[in-house]
Amino acid sequence: MICRMPLIRRAEPADAEAVERVETDADSLLIALLEAHDWPPAAPAEERFAAPGFVLVAEADGAEVAGFVHVIETDGICHLEQLSVAPTHARKGWGRALLDAAKSEARERGYRRMTLRTYADVPWNAPFYVSAGFHEEHPSTAFHRALIDAEKRLGLDAYGRRVQMVAVLG
Repeated sequence: MICRMPLIRRAEPADAEAVERVETDADSLLIALLEAHDWPPAAPAEERFAAPGFVLVAEADGAEVAGFVHVIETDGICHLEQLSVAPTHARKGWGRALLDAAKSEARERGYRRMTLRTYADVPWNAPFYVSAGFHEEHPSTAFHRALIDAEKRLGLDAYGRRVQMVAVLG
């Protein structure tokens, strides 16, 4: 079977259900790995679409949404909020394609840096982002400190070390 790279495009309102399903399915892998049975549900896609920033989706053959990336823009900060690929499409390069497209879009919007927060020791989290040019940095803005507080409220820090990472977009 030949696997073609996905078409990456801006998310549309009609993609909302698929975006939520992709995140829920992708989260199931993390929940199983971390044994995190009280994991918070996926954010409603309408909230993602309404947030300042952008959402890109990857279309598999037949226009199926196979993954998405959500980037928040606030106070001059470009922050990768979520990158999810459906487990049925994982390990085919689609997450990297989405990440590259998000970085390209951010550069076009004038950003020189992109941040994110993730688990340090989950193979498809921090190690993946390191391979894509990200490195750890100390949270130094009010926005990033607020993210840490939100993670604590959600109990995410109970499942492993969380880190902030940054990529220079050039």
